[in-house]
Amino acid sequence: MQVFETPVTDVKLLQPRRFADSRGWFSEVFSQAAFSSAGLPSHFVQDNQSYSVRGVLRGLHYQLGKPQGKLVRVLSGHIWDVAVDLRRNSPDFGRWAGFHLKPFNDSGEIQMLWIPEGFAHGFLVLSDTAEVLYKTTNPYYPEGERTILWDDPTLQITWPLEALGHLIPMVSPKDAQGTLFASAELP
Repeated sequence: MQVFETPVTDVKLLQPRRFADSRGWFSEVFSQAAFSSAGLPSHFVQDNQSYSVRGVLRGLHYQLGKPQGKLVRVLSGHIWDVAVDLRRNSPDFGRWAGFHLKPFNDSGEIQMLWIPEGFAHGFLVLSDTAEVLYKTTNPYYPEGERTILWDDPTLQITWPLEALGHLIPMVSPKDAQGTLFASAELP
């Protein structure tokens, strides 16, 4: 597995090896030993899967008390995935990074995104539909769940809305009630 640095400290793009032949392909997308040797968490407690239609924006979500690290993989479709550093002691506090994620990158390799605990996470669906699978380091903790508005003026995330014909993304009622970064209760 190859591990690539990103513009935000501790967020990593992961590329597991894929073995292909005339029958198809095989890839070991998670191995406790491989993750440990790469300095990544190797203990996950929950797998989540979502199916969304074009223009759906989920996030920006995070949890207080029981923060979740997330290993994100797109099974079908195309998303713009965003991680925002909420760690007050980080050199990248308040910075975000966005990634085009698909089942395979332009080189035909699988890519996954590691987002550590202490980050807000969200994604925008750019294809007709998308299925996203992610492993978490802590279970869902409703009491600690928080949301920052996707269009927060301080964060100024450059969502690729031109890919949607500049339509306003569809968000859940809960996400529409998110808070501004400047007044958010942070970890």
